[in-house]
Amino acid sequence: MDSTEISTNSTLNPKFFIFTWGCQMNEDDSEQIASRLLQLGCSPANRPEEADIVVLVTCSVRRKPEEKVKSKLGQLRALKEKKPHMIVGVCGCMAQRVGEELKKAYPFIDFVAGTAQVHRVPELIQEVRNTHRFALALDLDRQVPPRVPHIGAPLKAFVPVMYGCDNFCSYCIVPYVRGRERSRTVEDIAAEVRQLAELGTKEVTLVGQNVNSYGATLNPPVDFADLLAVINEIEGIERIRFTTSHPKDLSDKLIAAIRDLEKVCEHIHLPVQSGDDEVLRAMNRHYTAAHYKERVAALREAVPGIAITTDLLVGFPGETDAQFENTLRLVEEIRFDSAFMFAFNPIPGTAAATMPNQVPEPIKKERLKRLIELQNRITCEINNSQVGQVQEVLVEGVSPKDPNRLTGLTRQNKTVNFPGSTDLIGSLVKVRLTEGHLYGFVGEAVPDEE
Repeated sequence: MDSTEISTNSTLNPKFFIFTWGCQMNEDDSEQIASRLLQLGCSPANRPEEADIVVLVTCSVRRKPEEKVKSKLGQLRALKEKKPHMIVGVCGCMAQRVGEELKKAYPFIDFVAGTAQVHRVPELIQEVRNTHRFALALDLDRQVPPRVPHIGAPLKAFVPVMYGCDNFCSYCIVPYVRGRERSRTVEDIAAEVRQLAELGTKEVTLVGQNVNSYGATLNPPVDFADLLAVINEIEGIERIRFTTSHPKDLSDKLIAAIRDLEKVCEHIHLPVQSGDDEVLRAMNRHYTAAHYKERVAALREAVPGIAITTDLLVGFPGETDAQFENTLRLVEEIRFDSAFMFAFNPIPGTAAATMPNQVPEPIKKERLKRLIELQNRITCEINNSQVGQVQEVLVEGVSPKDPNRLTGLTRQNKTVNFPGSTDLIGSLVKVRLTEGHLYGFVGEAVPDEE
């Protein structure tokens, strides 16, 4: 554990607040920062106004998350003027991409830490306290970053199995801001999952930019399916999920693991991005629409009822009306359970940012609108067709929109809200689905005698 001691000018028990944008890797980064600060005697604040330390964990995968960070920094500027002792730090992908430019645009920032330097946040805070100078840490280490144990007893937890990415999709900044692929050892991952199980964690999600290529950098190499088999044997863990998968690396062995390992949930997130081969080639995705459809067919044959979700990107440079129609046809044919859908926007530093034939914004917006309407219809049709089924739900808490209902997820990663006692929180409950909606389901708990 880092032995750094943190103190502030205002309190012997500094409070911290963390803003998080982006993927599960960022959520894990925030959890690791919080765990390190808690171990050093800090405590979480309920609001940034109450905090002595404010950390922003940022995302650069699209323009909108970066705009949100800039907006939040604008708000923090006024807060910092009222509380000059407060330390403000920026971490994550935007910090890695922009670096010292953040300090120039927002002079009140105290430190910037890149994606491979998150473990140094307490050290950087103390450096700022000691020197009253801006601290910068942007080295993209080739090593797996050190981790600290989870604090508390999370019902669900993200566990990174690898860092970085070697795919270099032409629209994506991740390989540049998170570095090349490097995998944690099976032993290290299993030890963390065992520790979580001892804390009472029921569900773990194994995360990486492309978990299908997990273990390629280890000596000797390890297959991701073999890692799943090890985690499946850990007592106390009830469910295993993983994300994200790359279609070009989705092997028959992994499909068999989803089928055969009882704790691995019947859901896969498999980004397709486009239904047109020329666009996929320009994206540097290394598969065709036909290959993608073949992998989906193999999944559905091996695991009947598996939920398949995806990412879709419209308006990629040079995308024609006919190519966009190919995407619509693929979506109609495959019938995803749900999708994250976006219009392309250029991220500086990526190959696609400087490609010719950029699609005009009005066309991108119109295509995105059509795609969302199609996918929403399909999602509702699929969910309505599942009404009457009994599904296992891991109860996570009280529904944020209806205090009279509990909420949780099925093994297919779909939300279910149903009436029930708060004593059920943290339990696996059989629920009959009574209504299907775009967001998921309304249901009713099945009595034990049934």
